[in-house]
Amino acid sequence: MHCIPRSLLRPLTLVVLGAAALAAQAQTTLRVGLAEDPDALDPSLARTFVGRVVFAALCDKLFDIDEKLNIVPQLATGYEWSADGKALTLKLRPGVTFHDGEKFDAAAVKFNIERHKNIPGSNRRGELAPVSGVDVVDPLTARLNLSAPFSPLLAQLTDRAGMMVSPKAAQAAGDKFASHPVCSGPYKFVERVPQDRIVLERYPNYWNKGTIAIDRVTYVPIPDATVRLANLRSGQLDFIERVAPSDMEKIVTEKKFKTASITEIGYQGITINVGKSDKAKNNPLGRDPRVREAFELALDRQGLVQVVMDNEAIVGNQWVPPTNGFYAKNMAIPKRDVNRAKALLKEAGVPNPSFTLLTPTTSDAQRIALVVQAMTREAGFDVKIQAAEFATSLNMADKGDFEAYVLAWSGRPDPDGNLYSFHACNQPLNYAGYCDAETDRLIKASREVRDVNERRKLFEQVAARVLKARPIVYVYHRKWLWAYNPKLAGVRSIPDGLLRVQGLKMGNGA
Repeated sequence: MHCIPRSLLRPLTLVVLGAAALAAQAQTTLRVGLAEDPDALDPSLARTFVGRVVFAALCDKLFDIDEKLNIVPQLATGYEWSADGKALTLKLRPGVTFHDGEKFDAAAVKFNIERHKNIPGSNRRGELAPVSGVDVVDPLTARLNLSAPFSPLLAQLTDRAGMMVSPKAAQAAGDKFASHPVCSGPYKFVERVPQDRIVLERYPNYWNKGTIAIDRVTYVPIPDATVRLANLRSGQLDFIERVAPSDMEKIVTEKKFKTASITEIGYQGITINVGKSDKAKNNPLGRDPRVREAFELALDRQGLVQVVMDNEAIVGNQWVPPTNGFYAKNMAIPKRDVNRAKALLKEAGVPNPSFTLLTPTTSDAQRIALVVQAMTREAGFDVKIQAAEFATSLNMADKGDFEAYVLAWSGRPDPDGNLYSFHACNQPLNYAGYCDAETDRLIKASREVRDVNERRKLFEQVAARVLKARPIVYVYHRKWLWAYNPKLAGVRSIPDGLLRVQGLKMGNGA
């Protein structure tokens, strides 16, 4: 046996440590600044937009969308509708595994669809309501059976309703699954420190691993847009979503960072508690539609866009923007009319109604609340503002513990994704507590019809009812504003506002 001289031991140790340090240095990490801390990292339970940003790296879906909102394959490679529109057969991608090594197959699709529909607290239940069951035709073929034709189904499967988690891990974890999610996306879960960071690392057996060039992704929630930008400038972050509109022009002029501006498919609105809880009866805004009409007439939408968004948004009064083919042209955007608002309040017997406006602690939401407070004061409203951390505010809304709520929805490719869960009776995201039998009938009809013109006519009828009842007062449609490290290549501008990690690279040795 050959002995190593003691004098050589220390230098050898240094060489080994140096090699380890170089290996660690060679690892690339993408650091993403989020405007909020996500809620549960469980596709069935999740509600937040920022959660969807994380899921884009963590959990693959049956389908995805591209820059033009076309539906494209992901875990499913193809589909076929039955002649009567009551069955959708999916062809699945071979060779896919979950992060725990379990196979993805038709049995996993069946498990996930049933879990989305049945798990307590599921927010996917409404999105998949017409799906009555799933047949495992063969290991790579699944058939979704419907109680009635459901035109938005494919679009639903491009988001959380189409996300697949490991059946084995989900069954073992039970209601603790969100604390260590196991999916089939390009990155697997490492750790989460609430209000601080979510860390993911590259999954080596990802089916499309050739598109993944970055080793780790760390998501950092920073509600203050100014602080997010400061962290980007200092090099602590590589990418930030929802740049403050007031900062965008300067960032573009400086040319130190790359930027993106993408008109959203969702909306910014103010949700009013009209029937969710007793708070609907105890404030004039919730109990009297005339007061809600006065509230809307006191708002200057273009003024809001100018002051809050530095004109980085377009005004609107519906769940889809005026540029959308399904926008209901029969319901034009109302102009501000303070005198009419005052007359309505007098007619309702409450010339100076008072209510509390709940707002998340994010910069843009707080600015909206302050501007709304000032605008409506001119008509006689006394608006008090209550700020809460975003996930907390959602929980309050879910319980009906609010009177009015500044809430944005990031949007879905099919208008039904912006409409059904919010305005159909007893749906998970119907924070307003709005329920109208005729509206329900019309929305149901719009889901069963596949002809575009027929759907458009139905949406016009829905708009005529919902916009008169005003459970949500829609105000504008934001632009997704991004700024990022110029060394980051491969960023795609997709209207859902989610950062896709496939194809991203950090250049120049970053």
